[in-house]
Amino acid sequence: MPVSAPAAGAQIVLVRHAETEWSLAGRHTGRSDIPLTEHGRSAAGELRARLAGLAPQRVLCSPLARARETCELSGFAALAEPCPDLVEWDYGDYEGLRSAEIKARRPGWKLWRDGCPGGESPQDVGARADLVIAELRGLAGTSAVFSHGHMLRVLGARWIGLEPSRGASLGLATGALCVLAHEHAEPIISRWNDTGTSLLAAAGATSAR
Repeated sequence: MPVSAPAAGAQIVLVRHAETEWSLAGRHTGRSDIPLTEHGRSAAGELRARLAGLAPQRVLCSPLARARETCELSGFAALAEPCPDLVEWDYGDYEGLRSAEIKARRPGWKLWRDGCPGGESPQDVGARADLVIAELRGLAGTSAVFSHGHMLRVLGARWIGLEPSRGASLGLATGALCVLAHEHAEPIISRWNDTGTSLLAAAGATSAR
């Protein structure tokens, strides 16, 4: 599944939704519409300061409540466009289960290799990620995407032309920020899993080096 290079100057800011009860408990949360915890809402509100000054041309958001709440509390609800392709991996029969519970049923199971019965394979999620990239890669400026952990890990892998399964190597915490950009017309990951730095402050520090 080849992905063409982005337009010069294009970058995408990725925002994983903040904490939910299920993310805190390590339960696979795909299409279940779980809201943020109070701690999650507080953390999402803190993203407003970290994203201050960002003026995206497009803001795409998963229609699931936890992503929408994060987007709203971050200050981007007025710009957000719902994007069904940004929903989380469909875990099918494994929805709501912890990894240990799944492996008790199916020893040796790996999400990034095997996918989920009744749900999606890594290739299925990669195909959706490619559609999102195609939607945004022609823009010369900044876009923002509010979505989910596994979906964004696949999106990061596909941005740099890796197979969807390589998202396994891109850990991503709740409320984390990432930036997909380019260098000499080649797509790069310029920041990943940033859970504490102001977006513009970090960009300034990088440009100063």
